[in-house]
Amino acid sequence: MDKYYTKPCNFYFGKNSISKIKKKKSLPLHGNRLVSFDSIEILSRKGSKTLEILDVKLLPKKIKYKVQQDLKKITQKKKFKNLKLSSSPVLMGIINLTPDSFSDGGKYKNTNSAYKHSKFLIQKGCKIIDVGGESTRPGSSDINVDLEWKRIQNFFKKSRGLKSLISVDTRKSKIMYKANKYKLNLINDISGLSYDSNTLEFLKKTNKPFVLNHIKGEPVNMQKNPKYNNVVLDIYDFFEEKLKIIRNKGIKHNNIILDPGIGFGKNLKHNITILKDISVFHSLGFPLLLGISRKRFIKDLSDMNDSKERIGGTISASLWSMMLGVQLLRVHDVNEVNQAIKVFKKLNF
Repeated sequence: MDKYYTKPCNFYFGKNSISKIKKKKSLPLHGNRLVSFDSIEILSRKGSKTLEILDVKLLPKKIKYKVQQDLKKITQKKKFKNLKLSSSPVLMGIINLTPDSFSDGGKYKNTNSAYKHSKFLIQKGCKIIDVGGESTRPGSSDINVDLEWKRIQNFFKKSRGLKSLISVDTRKSKIMYKANKYKLNLINDISGLSYDSNTLEFLKKTNKPFVLNHIKGEPVNMQKNPKYNNVVLDIYDFFEEKLKIIRNKGIKHNNIILDPGIGFGKNLKHNITILKDISVFHSLGFPLLLGISRKRFIKDLSDMNDSKERIGGTISASLWSMMLGVQLLRVHDVNEVNQAIKVFKKLNF
């Protein structure tokens, strides 16, 4: 039996969006009237079909029911603890207290410099600081819990002084428990909650909001010829199955963010396909996060115009993601990305 997926498309923004909604010509994305859409693409593993939302009623009964259920998830207002998603995209600033992260390893490994940089990122508009003590760049190996915690412990001791949400970027439940003694608002586990069998128990006990990421393999081997039948639909199915496991574990809250994991077990074609079709994940009913900052795909696409910080490519991918309704962006260069978003919104909203 064919499985169908609903992808919202042809988005409107700002006053134009509000006007379209009032005239019942478009539907709001996750209850946000500033972003709406008037068409959908119905995907399957055999093909796709695009139609206006007004024509959904003409679909065959079984497909129509599935699409209508998806549209409920796509349009229903989303609430996330301590975040205002209507002001999307929300920026998550990156703090790596590591000597070997792929872009800024070693730059902020001193607690004082990391804390100072966090204050700068918050001043420039980020709402979440994502703190990590273990590099998960392609080819990296695991480090032990003691070393990982040693790198970030002093930062967490000072974290209550930061006027933002604090996220811990870790795969290990022991790190989560340690960080939870201080200010901790979000768990960002790039393993898709699969690395540590105790992580789900931590999330159940603490009721912490979290990011559900997708990765194929582990950092040490994830970029060694990753393969998919259909990269977008395979990741969608992964999220569906993982969400069932999460619910069966007894985690009932909806403070969940989905991240398809750009660059985590994906080649260039996979990454571009995900970015082009990112809006299909809205039909899962949760906010979307993308980590596109300074990633390798920017180098691959820009060729001779690559640069160390890849700000141009990061901004381009960020604006593209915003136009498809992505609610959160994980970035290094908060000021530059926020500047681009503000100008873009003034011109388009």
